[in-house]
Amino acid sequence: MNVIDTKNAPGAIGPYSQAYEVNGVIYTSGQIPVNPADGTVADGIAAQAEQSCKNVGAILEAAGSGFDRVFKTTCFLADMGDFAAFNEVYAKYFTSKPARSCVAVKTLPKGVLCEIEAIAVK
Repeated sequence: MNVIDTKNAPGAIGPYSQAYEVNGVIYTSGQIPVNPADGTVADGIAAQAEQSCKNVGAILEAAGSGFDRVFKTTCFLADMGDFAAFNEVYAKYFTSKPARSCVAVKTLPKGVLCEIEAIAVK
């Protein structure tokens, strides 16, 4: 078991790791749209989905993987009315169309609009 940690994605805001690699499989924690450089959160679902995807990508890269090796994601939306706009951004990154669950939740950390977690092979 290896802990994955990179400065190119936001650090954990609680008692958890950015990701773990277990037997060649990478499990990321949910990535909210926090810019790791300055801790800011952009306005709007498109910009937030973009940053969440970038954060997932940075962790996958640090683990020696990439978007093309993701086989499962779980996506959380604060408002299912953002589904279409979220999908438009998501589709640019997850071109291999991994299995996915996408659910609406009451609230997300820091009041963000989306969160993405991924499972990938190394």
